[in-house]
Amino acid sequence: MLASFGAMRACGLACMHPMSLISLLLLATVWAPNQEPAPQSAQQPAPAPKPNDRLFFALPNFLTLENAGDAPPLTSAEKFKITARGTFDPVEFVFYGAEAGISQAEGHDAVYGQGAEGYAKRLGVRVADGTVENFFTRATLPSLLHEDPRYFQLGKGGFWHRAKYAVSRIFITRTDSGGSEFNISEIAGSATAAGISTFTYHPKNARNLSSALDVWGTQVGYDALSYALKEFWPDLRRKLHRSKSTDANPQPGD
Repeated sequence: MLASFGAMRACGLACMHPMSLISLLLLATVWAPNQEPAPQSAQQPAPAPKPNDRLFFALPNFLTLENAGDAPPLTSAEKFKITARGTFDPVEFVFYGAEAGISQAEGHDAVYGQGAEGYAKRLGVRVADGTVENFFTRATLPSLLHEDPRYFQLGKGGFWHRAKYAVSRIFITRTDSGGSEFNISEIAGSATAAGISTFTYHPKNARNLSSALDVWGTQVGYDALSYALKEFWPDLRRKLHRSKSTDANPQPGD
């Protein structure tokens, strides 16, 4: 066993399978320290985002706060657990499955081949990419740097004002103490995740700086889009609920 551990340490991340990385992140979730936030917020329970809110009633949206104001920070354990809940939600795997299917249909990553084996490899890579990036940007670095991984909806102002606010959250984040600072967790976390994925389990012919930068840019772009959706989704959800309520209770004469 000691010899195996020594070999793994010598080999490093380059020898790790995507599922091994996911297993390590799951262990980190279980053993995450229950670090207490700043003393001034210690007596207030942290208001969790809507516990079952989902973008378009499907994709997990557990790290969004609507009209939160001065919300108490999350502990490190809460950051890991909420991240794990969203990352391993069954709907996420449906999304990854669709991505893998499209990739195979279009002939991307031809080294994986076709058929069930090729699809399984593409699916595994996408699950690993999403998992590693989620944990670095929403749990690991936010815990180490005392940054808040939640999205705080602006909820007021014109469309472009709110859209610019949403995209700016890629670069600006709230700290556990309630201030604002450069979003190191997002930028450095996604870069770290891109480096790990590119140089460990992506195809060997794609293990280069150009591919890593491409993965990094794609992840940051996807996160920017998700912030924009999180900003406007509550408005759309309320309109849909009002429309449903009106249909269920028609006015006399309708």
